[in-house]
Amino acid sequence: MKKRVVAALLCGVMVAGTMSVQAQSVLADEGTTITVMASQDWVYDAEMELGKQFEEETGIKVDYQIVPADQYYNMLMTKLNSGEGPDIFGGQSGSFDIVSQYNVEKNAVDLSDQAWVETYDEFAKEQTSVDGKVYGMTYYDVSTDYYVVYNKKIFEENGLEVPTTYAEFEEICQTLLDNDIIPIYEPCADGWHQTMWFTEIGGKYEELVPGIVDDLNNNKIKFADVPELKEALDQLNDMAQKGYFGDNYLSDEYTDLLMNLGSGEYAMALEKPGQIAAIAEASDGQYTEDDFGMFVIPLLDNDVYPQHPCGPSRFVYSGSEHQEEAKQYLEYIASADSVQYMIDNCDKIENLPFDVGQTPSYSEATQTFLDAAEKEGTVFQDSIKYLNPQWTELTQDIVSMFIGDMTSEDVLNAIDERRATQAEAVGDENWQ
Repeated sequence: MKKRVVAALLCGVMVAGTMSVQAQSVLADEGTTITVMASQDWVYDAEMELGKQFEEETGIKVDYQIVPADQYYNMLMTKLNSGEGPDIFGGQSGSFDIVSQYNVEKNAVDLSDQAWVETYDEFAKEQTSVDGKVYGMTYYDVSTDYYVVYNKKIFEENGLEVPTTYAEFEEICQTLLDNDIIPIYEPCADGWHQTMWFTEIGGKYEELVPGIVDDLNNNKIKFADVPELKEALDQLNDMAQKGYFGDNYLSDEYTDLLMNLGSGEYAMALEKPGQIAAIAEASDGQYTEDDFGMFVIPLLDNDVYPQHPCGPSRFVYSGSEHQEEAKQYLEYIASADSVQYMIDNCDKIENLPFDVGQTPSYSEATQTFLDAAEKEGTVFQDSIKYLNPQWTELTQDIVSMFIGDMTSEDVLNAIDERRATQAEAVGDENWQ
């Protein structure tokens, strides 16, 4: 996918000249306000700045309602089920999940006829569509994923090289510990980050267990039936037990990742490559961007680059009294000028899934890394039914495994139980 997205940019569709015209297509009443409700870290400062520009052009105000990640889904569903949803609500895309988790056919507006859909990346479009109807817009960088970002200087000073196996990765971590360097900054307190070690290597699971995706999605096998899934969890647990995350990982927070990786106290962390510049900046001159590199998650000797076509998306609430204004907002942020503004002004976004002639902000190192991908596979939270909706619970279970209250087998059985409950709730015939 990564190569496809980059290639698609070469034939960008020019939309910039239509932005102001489209913004005037609906005459808003004085003081009209649309609400955009999203989970924490789904709306960046750069988008809120675009919201101010949108108001200046249209007179339509945008009220961003940002909710803590662990409270968001329950709060959103309470609002949707009571008929009091926001004009635009955020949700993780995924062709399975937008039906089972958000019931978009009932709760969202069909956006298929919107102009921006013509520029929308096909891979991302598939994950926000049901029966050929587009219900959402993924407004997130899906061209890269989370990789192990490592400090090259620390590696060189300790005679270390990029690992190609999990055993090599273990040796690296132990060498760092022996030299009083914490190997990995893992922020468990936020309730989402630690789970990615397990789910992002979906392509490796597919390679080791051919047909695993179809078999899980058709309920022919359970998570608990697959030894490779247990092994990955066991390796992740070993990382915690052996001290690779340091002493405070259960209370460490994602907001401190840049600072801690930039301090040199930690050697590695799971992060998107677009954040490397921010890590270098947080180091106060100790490191430059060139001092950091990346490699794929090494569990199970993984060598498959992750594809992650899903991400935080925007849906127009079917009960909104301001549907046309909400559609205008989506058209505005998907325009060429807005897409380029997001790329230029948000570290986490190197590209967005639209073909509007934008220039991505990939560093040379990132582009080289992406071009080197010989094998690619889709992350499990995107390819497996009923997995992403239980992210919070799964993350809690992994913490329980870390502290000894659950085993890897317990975690897998819990995944299976929750998947069955969700499947039965939506009438999935494979679980009948």
